[in-house]
Amino acid sequence: MSDLSGARVLVPGGAGFVGSHLVDALLAEGAASVAVVDTFFLGREENLEAARARHGDALTVYREDAGDLGAMTAICRAEQPDVAFNLATKALLYSFFNPVGAFQVNVSIAAALGELMRHRALGKLVHLSSSEVYGTAQQISMGEDHPLLAETSYAAGKAAADLLLMSYVNMYGLDVVTVRPFNNYGPRQNDGAFAAIIPLTIKRLLEGSPPVIEGDGLQTRDFIYVRDTVAAIVALATMDEAAGRTLNVGSGRETPIREVVETLCDIAGYSGEILHAPPRVADVRRHRADVARAEALLGPVVRTELREGLEQTYGWHASAVGS
Repeated sequence: MSDLSGARVLVPGGAGFVGSHLVDALLAEGAASVAVVDTFFLGREENLEAARARHGDALTVYREDAGDLGAMTAICRAEQPDVAFNLATKALLYSFFNPVGAFQVNVSIAAALGELMRHRALGKLVHLSSSEVYGTAQQISMGEDHPLLAETSYAAGKAAADLLLMSYVNMYGLDVVTVRPFNNYGPRQNDGAFAAIIPLTIKRLLEGSPPVIEGDGLQTRDFIYVRDTVAAIVALATMDEAAGRTLNVGSGRETPIREVVETLCDIAGYSGEILHAPPRVADVRRHRADVARAEALLGPVVRTELREGLEQTYGWHASAVGS
């Protein structure tokens, strides 16, 4: 597939944070149609408003569970997709509320997509995994051959889904690209239940509350702006060289959580106290991506420096509060 112009695309999880940015990018690239499949567990209708306004009937939304093979078979029969991007999941922090559900959702969706591909209802799949499958870094940087040391049931489900889809690749010669994004952030990221540190900190700052750091704040993450991730996965979908491969997408930089919180305080003009809470159970201590394999195909992955991305993210949340 040389490009996505004129393609018919299926996006499980397309109403969510990363998914909705992907929908925007696919339609801007000239996709003939984009069909979103989403339960709206954390996805939002408003995330798709811009795409609807610009592209009208090219966007279709199905309120279905992407792990339901019957529903997905019917959707594929109606949409006849050329390619799918799997972003459907439940948030990492959902593991602590429903550990079995957090695991099973990832595996059931991978199984349904594998079966659809096996029966030729779907030709190509870009499957979004997670850097969480690696657990805490055993070496810095973390390459795709890093051991899978999942520390939450969400991460275990992601790792199991990766292995399941790779088994389908090995058994049936399917065209699957597995992408492991590191820590995405940006506009539209959930700031409610199961929120991550950046939107949660921004929300507290906008409310006039002191931000909170769990633990000492020296735990690190590899942050990547959402539109940089989307640009990478759209490009990988068009590259035959990516077929059957697993590729990290990240910044290749390690940033302490405390530094991120302090930068957001500076952006907000906040000089008050920062509260500390006990460390989160099963929290990953260090993360930094080795992105050499992805960059060999794509060139530089990161286009947005962290401070710039945080400023844009803070501005988007501030505008949403004011609207």
